[in-house]
Amino acid sequence: MRIDIITCLPRLLESPFSDSILKRAQEKGIVTVQIHDLRNHSTNKHRATDDYAFGGGAGMVMMIEPIDNCITQLKSERTYDEVIYMSPDGELFSQAIANELSLKGNLIFLCGHYKGVDERVREHLITREISIGDYVLSGGELAAAVVSDAIIRLIPGVLSDESSALTDSFQDGLIAPPVYTRPAEYKGWKIPDVLISGHGAKIADWRHEKSLERTKKRRPGYLRD
Repeated sequence: MRIDIITCLPRLLESPFSDSILKRAQEKGIVTVQIHDLRNHSTNKHRATDDYAFGGGAGMVMMIEPIDNCITQLKSERTYDEVIYMSPDGELFSQAIANELSLKGNLIFLCGHYKGVDERVREHLITREISIGDYVLSGGELAAAVVSDAIIRLIPGVLSDESSALTDSFQDGLIAPPVYTRPAEYKGWKIPDVLISGHGAKIADWRHEKSLERTKKRRPGYLRD
């Protein structure tokens, strides 16, 4: 998979992709992540990427020309499955969307800033808009990193134990059950006896029951769907 992220603040994305699972995925050659400085695609002598909004009002707007220049260049080099704009009013990101996008080949993420992008970008250049929640961030960089992380960890070969991703919360419509590790008793706090019973079927039943309990309490909407 290849992920290209377009941003006017590329340094914000250095850390998320330079450590842990995302770093190892790139080192293994499973995924390529390229960060593109939008200012390099501006024809303005000051490398500006924003301007005042027609009609007035507070805040600046990201201009269409540098965005179009960058996307056009990338699309001239390869075919992309989606050009995704990270936007507060996009479709709400979910595990189902992460699963879907993890099967794609090439993705572009556009990170918004200021009061957003010229609407013509959304009308003519973007194929999908995604939000990570009903709140506003300073820019789309952190959101793009969140979505990329959720996608990349699902690609075969990224995690050392591929079955781990399949048992995460929301993969089966439920929240994952409680988990414990050694010691079995700490400060008088004991783990459930069933987990050390060695009875696989009973352990599976216990985990499913706890998943249902947690989902009913914390995400009841999943059980109504």
